[in-house]
Amino acid sequence: MTEDTDDKATDGKALTRRALLVGLGAAGGAGAMYAAMGALGLAPDRQADDYTPPQRSDFTLRGRGAASVVILGAGVAGLAVAYELGKAGYDCTILEARDRIGGRSLTIRGGDRLPELSGETQQARFGEGIYFNAGPARIAQWMLTLDYCRELGVPIEPFVNDNASAYVYNTGMKAPVRARTARADIYGYVSELLAKATNAGALDRRLTPGDKELLLDFLSEFGDIGKSYTYDGSERRGYRVEPGVSAPVPLGPPPPLQEVLRYGLGRTIAFPFGYEQAMPMFQPVGGMDSLARRLADAVGRDKIRTSVEVKKITNLPDGVQIEHTGGSTKAQYCVAAMPPHILARIPGNLGTQVVSALATPKPVSGGKIGLEYRRRWWETDDRIYGGITETDMDISHIWYPSYGFHGSRGLVVGYYNLGDDADAYARLTHAERESRALRQGVRIHGDKYRTELLSSVSIAWRRQPHIEGAWVSWPSFEAPFRLLQQPAGRVYFAGDWLTHLIAWQAGALESARKVVTQLHTRVVKEN
Repeated sequence: MTEDTDDKATDGKALTRRALLVGLGAAGGAGAMYAAMGALGLAPDRQADDYTPPQRSDFTLRGRGAASVVILGAGVAGLAVAYELGKAGYDCTILEARDRIGGRSLTIRGGDRLPELSGETQQARFGEGIYFNAGPARIAQWMLTLDYCRELGVPIEPFVNDNASAYVYNTGMKAPVRARTARADIYGYVSELLAKATNAGALDRRLTPGDKELLLDFLSEFGDIGKSYTYDGSERRGYRVEPGVSAPVPLGPPPPLQEVLRYGLGRTIAFPFGYEQAMPMFQPVGGMDSLARRLADAVGRDKIRTSVEVKKITNLPDGVQIEHTGGSTKAQYCVAAMPPHILARIPGNLGTQVVSALATPKPVSGGKIGLEYRRRWWETDDRIYGGITETDMDISHIWYPSYGFHGSRGLVVGYYNLGDDADAYARLTHAERESRALRQGVRIHGDKYRTELLSSVSIAWRRQPHIEGAWVSWPSFEAPFRLLQQPAGRVYFAGDWLTHLIAWQAGALESARKVVTQLHTRVVKEN
């Protein structure tokens, strides 16, 4: 029987296959139509690259039910897995060792407590409306995170990732310099050098006369060096007196080339060019944990159990048994959305290869401090509205808030450091971290950086219970990374650490979608 003949109605009241599928697609969405196509043997072997969430119709069309799944970890990955599986009616239970959801997507507000493995516990004393994103703090516009914000109704606002009015202060600099001034000087001098080399014939083997003319035109504009091809400074450096009713007063001539080169501006200049850091960037209104909280609400808070530490993971022929504080939980499948170095230490029968793979990526040290000030002096005194000051001191960065403009108070991130610098701060008590961060910040902003302070909270991610790292680093994306992309028996693995977007919420969401697709495909086939 040909396709055309098969599609014809044999009765005036009968539906054709095409009409049935169109109707199912309209009523139940792509998932329902795809499931029906599979039942009729019409579905392709692979779905399109676009993610199709599971739907209840994927089971009801077959007269079967969804499975039970226990999810280990209530971070963004674990919550997203439960959210997506919940669309098809899966019975999901989330076990979280910490006393709050969100994992590293941690926003600290007044009254919150922050324990550390050292035994010290801080309590935030921030004022109303003040918050500190202790983990992730920005979202690039191409990231999946924004799609989930849209779907779940999480409002977003711009995050100022690059601000010409912020400062640069590196070894070799006599004093802090505005980012606009530093860039104008380095662009100007580099343009001058390249223009002179071009005119001296140093590039004749690479460029035609026409090419040379085009390059010189570009350098003239890029470095603001005019047709003299000499950098003498320009209005791009900024003004000592801003333009207004009176004529502006320029900053004056730039320092010598040799001094500008000693600034060591390579990292600072290149930062906003990075694909993941390019403006515009965004943040959820009210704190980065807004997405995790909306996911938890959508999943159902009754399905999430906090302060439950996993003690053992056992694969069984018909499911997975999880032993934990307070008892045990059994489900048909498990998704382990925990840090891999933590998972590697949990007893069970995942197998030596899997445990070795989990232990392969190493946790990265990272630290931050949130400094709450009685007034927003960076706006009133320094005319800085959001953005980041860069330095090669051990604080690495100073972040100015991208929310609450013109408010009475505000919170500055006084350091965001990694590696050895983060380890050095982690070894200190909170009071010592604050004192050290203030000493460094005073070198940039003066004594108000200390005297205007109201309160602070610091985090050392290597000392955070049940997390023990800001993120992880793989030596390579080879065999261990590939092995964990597949389940170990009935246990699946999810997290940003299983993507090429490590340390981003988008990585956790991408991984969650992949695992949901894998698990759902298996359940549909096995049911």
